[in-house]
Amino acid sequence: MTKKIRWGVLSTARIGVKKVIPGMQAGELCEVTAIASRDAATAREAASELGIPKAYGSYEELLADPEIDAIYNPLPNQLHVPWTAKAAEAGKHVLCEKPLSLTVAEAESLLAIRARTRVKIGEAFMIRSYTQWLRVAELIRDGGIGTLRAVNAHFSYFNADATNIRNQVESGGGALYDIGCYCIQAARVGFGELPRRVVGLIDRDPAFGTDRLTSAMLDFTDGQAIFTSSTQLVPYQRVQFFGTKGRIEMEIPFNAPIDRPTRIFIDETGELFGSGIVTEEFPVADQYTMQGDAFSRAILEDTEVPVPLEDAIANMKVIEAIFQSAKTSNWVTIQS
Repeated sequence: MTKKIRWGVLSTARIGVKKVIPGMQAGELCEVTAIASRDAATAREAASELGIPKAYGSYEELLADPEIDAIYNPLPNQLHVPWTAKAAEAGKHVLCEKPLSLTVAEAESLLAIRARTRVKIGEAFMIRSYTQWLRVAELIRDGGIGTLRAVNAHFSYFNADATNIRNQVESGGGALYDIGCYCIQAARVGFGELPRRVVGLIDRDPAFGTDRLTSAMLDFTDGQAIFTSSTQLVPYQRVQFFGTKGRIEMEIPFNAPIDRPTRIFIDETGELFGSGIVTEEFPVADQYTMQGDAFSRAILEDTEVPVPLEDAIANMKVIEAIFQSAKTSNWVTIQS
């Protein structure tokens, strides 16, 4: 396969400029050919820094470019669906940053647009294309730890900057939207289904109004998952999968480094001092490169993207239910 998908990027968002675009540029099937900003000078500066041929001073100009096959959308959360819809209507495939939307209804509105335009729309959960996650899913699926019964996840960082978009309610800021969604993904990857019901507890920043600490319990058919996410705790991340015969621990599950290998620890003995742990190490790789190539391959081969709309909607159902549970202090049932 020699053809590359020509990508355009909506905005000069930091995650795109610093992580996703460089990762995609290293891919075999991605060619980042244009970037847009609402300020032409900002677009030109980013294009020059990253070696991108075209820079546009508006998003509309980018979408009108006939030489663009696909759009990467890292806009603020409240703009994800509107500009994903516009890109699809322009005939572009779309990889949209997570969370895809702020509500279930908003995400579901894209189903009709996808059906009409016949483009591919996916959510940018890069972990779903990454080697260590593919291996963990395989181990669980093949019964490597017996029957999965419990998932424990934690994801946190400290950010008290009032000007940061992650601390702005109107932009879809807060822990659950930004990083709790990864913990939900971890549980859903493990159990392979939606939870039947959830219960959540939220602590909001008194000044920002965003959830700075969110914990939840997810009830699945065969087990349970618990997680904590926070924007104002010491930086840390771990995921553990517990089965009837063993367990798997992911050392750096979400922000996998690009300068050192990642590791998972497999314990099939239950020896409390860790003598039975087997370490699997994965070669240095960029999960954004893998994500870009996986999405591009789906376009070229006309196959399903790694995280399609249906999966994004499922994740949003859990997020929405946790918010509802925190308001009512009750369990909330999730409709499949």
